[in-house]
Amino acid sequence: MKMRIKIALAGNPNSGKTTLFNALTGLNQFVGNWPGVTVEKKEGRFREDENIIIMDLPGIYSLSPYTPEEVVSRDYLLDEKPDVIINIVDGTNLERNLHLTTQLAELGIPLVVAVNMMDVVKKKEDKIDSARLEKELGCRVVEISALKGTGVMEAARLAASLAGGEKHIPRHSFSGSVEHALAHIEEAALHSLPEGKQRFLAVKLFERDEKIIARLGLPDAALKHIENDIRLCEEELDDDAESIITAERYAYIESIIEGCRTIKNKGKLSFSDKIDMVVTNRFLALPIFAAVMFIVYFVSITSVGAVATDWANDGIFGDGWHFLGIGSAAYSEAIDAFEAGEISDEPDPAGYGAWVPGVPVLLGDALEAINCAEWLQGLILDGIIAGVGAVLGFVPQMLILFAFLAFLEGCGYMARIAFIMDRIFRRFGLSGKSFIPILIGTGCGVPGIMASRTIENDRDRKITIMTTTFIPCSAKLPIIALISGALFGGAWWVAPSAYFVGIAAIICSGVMLKKTRLFSGDVAPFVMELPAYHMPTAVYILRSMWERGMSFIKKAGTIILLATIAVWFTSSFGWGDGDFGMVDMSDSVLAKVGSGIAWIFTPLGWGDWKSAVAAITGLIAKENVVGTFGILYGFSEVAEDGAEIWANLSASISPLAAYSFLVFNLLCAPCFAAMGAIKREMNNTRWFRIAIGYQCGFAYLVALCVYQIGTLAAGGGFGPGSAAAILTVAGFLYSLFRPAKKTTMRNSATVPNI
Repeated sequence: MKMRIKIALAGNPNSGKTTLFNALTGLNQFVGNWPGVTVEKKEGRFREDENIIIMDLPGIYSLSPYTPEEVVSRDYLLDEKPDVIINIVDGTNLERNLHLTTQLAELGIPLVVAVNMMDVVKKKEDKIDSARLEKELGCRVVEISALKGTGVMEAARLAASLAGGEKHIPRHSFSGSVEHALAHIEEAALHSLPEGKQRFLAVKLFERDEKIIARLGLPDAALKHIENDIRLCEEELDDDAESIITAERYAYIESIIEGCRTIKNKGKLSFSDKIDMVVTNRFLALPIFAAVMFIVYFVSITSVGAVATDWANDGIFGDGWHFLGIGSAAYSEAIDAFEAGEISDEPDPAGYGAWVPGVPVLLGDALEAINCAEWLQGLILDGIIAGVGAVLGFVPQMLILFAFLAFLEGCGYMARIAFIMDRIFRRFGLSGKSFIPILIGTGCGVPGIMASRTIENDRDRKITIMTTTFIPCSAKLPIIALISGALFGGAWWVAPSAYFVGIAAIICSGVMLKKTRLFSGDVAPFVMELPAYHMPTAVYILRSMWERGMSFIKKAGTIILLATIAVWFTSSFGWGDGDFGMVDMSDSVLAKVGSGIAWIFTPLGWGDWKSAVAAITGLIAKENVVGTFGILYGFSEVAEDGAEIWANLSASISPLAAYSFLVFNLLCAPCFAAMGAIKREMNNTRWFRIAIGYQCGFAYLVALCVYQIGTLAAGGGFGPGSAAAILTVAGFLYSLFRPAKKTTMRNSATVPNI
């Protein structure tokens, strides 16, 4: 039987590990230009040999872990004993990346250094002498481009060939004093352990790594002996042990890089640096960011996306016959001109498009032809088609938005946004690392919540978990598009405002929570590499758009389908004349339940039972809000002339109440899946309840202020609701601006591209 080989992919965040993993395994793990995308180890089989297991480890800067995902990587390397390590190194930033390489070399495991992004290196006309670098490091070195697929298979084949071979012996050594201390440590405490591990463990004991000390469980006598050796070395070199090791590693790296790399335009600003002078400028960065996100949401939701969604809703899921075609707008204008007497001949539709029936018409005719039972027709047409179809109608807008986000992620701008927002977050005593999960959460709240593991400070991590889902995720986009289109006539400001409401809620919540006893404390530092700008490939954009879009569509075919069936059943059946059966919607089970809870939302402006039910079903999956409205307003109950679903909705709620409804659903507790992620990451039932309670309470109070103060400003009367809203605003302002305990603020930093 052929031997199974385990290959671990290890490297700095954003070095290209996951891209390489996808290329080697054929899987499609998400890739992003920021740390924390991979928060758990991912396993796959090598395309060319199923006996070769590839493990994608979370990105780490060092084998001295501070964050949970760094612990995952180090524990795997120490405990699972992979046969080979492929260390992915960013060729545009060798100094930073080789720091981890020197530590991996001490593990005694066969090592292959894959110098990635060689396409970028060559484009800059720089040179890396891989043969010399291989000689200096004492391990095999290969040049690859994970994005282009160049050299990736060769790297994996080389790694597999080294499995079971000789253990790696690090070439570099520290200064005499350090080596003397390390030898004493190995002799005093590690002589009985496998020889391959002794070097690594000795260095970690010298650095006083608490996790390694706890793992080894050394007796007090041995620890005192080791501490004496460390102090003697520190006194001789006049520095602390960890700084000594770090400084000597970088000194070694600089000594070998001088002869292995040639930089053509050394000292000159790169293309990325020139762009960053503008987009990360202290004064221009925020206006540019706001303008970019405004354009993204305006085009996706209000402009091009709205046209595509109208086509989907009218032509596919619309109840009736619809005129579709490239010239459909021109045909409508021609008809108007004919009816106004401006032209004498009635336009012939053949030259503009065609009249086509929507899915409900086609399916309804088919069901009637086979004499389908009335209740089953209602389930299919008024339940599944009206509910799921209402959600799927917004897919075009979502795909356009996903394409925009994929482009911003792929080109490197999203990483700059994280750096830009760190300036704001630090100003209010928050960690810039919190913005990374928020960026990831624009796709889905679950991975965004999981990405909070990158934050080593427990208080900051909990704040991030509680507030990450305030940002609009893909599931909330149909709600935004619905409110924008149906209630505000596609007003240009509604969709972008939803994004900035989420950002404001995160910042304000962070400030308020940070000033409480539960969350006060020092701010964690934020160090992040900014990738070089580059044009993302069409394949990357389309794949990212497709993966996110398919995830949404699959949810529509499972969770949302079941939810719409439940909503249809409870809204169509009830007790009438003492018997249970189909009744008018106003007498249904759902109407009774909804009416029982609707009063809770009356101060928010939408105290009717239909809106209350829609908000509650949104806790299962946010898309259910649209699906529920599709069912409850699917027939002309409000407009007797056969108006469309959204016209019925528009007639039942005022624009101000609709915006209050939007704000509440943006900020309240997320879907069940995201709630499960919150519970897992909190790992504590009490903290889970605090998180969900805060989200729901905060959403309610903000929506209350939006409606009551908006009504007051529009000339409405002053009442208990207005008084409650004014007191709430006063409480918010006090919480935001009251003095906080002094904390140690450390500046963030970025690691420049060299």
